[in-house]
Amino acid sequence: MIAISPYIFYSYESFPDVKVWETSFFTYDSAYYGSVQSTAYWATSKIVSLMFLILWFFTCKEWWYHVIIIPIAMYFFQLITVFNDDAKYVDEVEIYYVIPVMMVVIPIVYFIRIKLFDKHVYGIDLEKMNAELADYERKEKELLDEQNE
Repeated sequence: MIAISPYIFYSYESFPDVKVWETSFFTYDSAYYGSVQSTAYWATSKIVSLMFLILWFFTCKEWWYHVIIIPIAMYFFQLITVFNDDAKYVDEVEIYYVIPVMMVVIPIVYFIRIKLFDKHVYGIDLEKMNAELADYERKEKELLDEQNE
């Protein structure tokens, strides 16, 4: 992903420098930016930044990794704003949308990351640990039973 990021970013140059882009599948009118290429520039800049933040989130092993969700949400809302041609202000009000999202997303993503990373990265298998604990408790009970006899 890191190696192809310059290609993703500079892909905006492949879009036409026109206000209205008509294809056989859709018609896109760049009312706010004035050019499809300008819209693509802003979109790719947000996509590449978002891609790096997501990669950082899933590879970060620090205790504070979950705070990376905040800029991820901010860039996500900025990306949505890029395509919202009726937006009067770009990159200014996303923070108000981020706060309530964070109250829901952080616990969910935190739980998912713990499940995935504990098992696949750190090699922690909770089911195996529970089986070992049950076996340990069984052996301890047998030992206590032998001592009581």
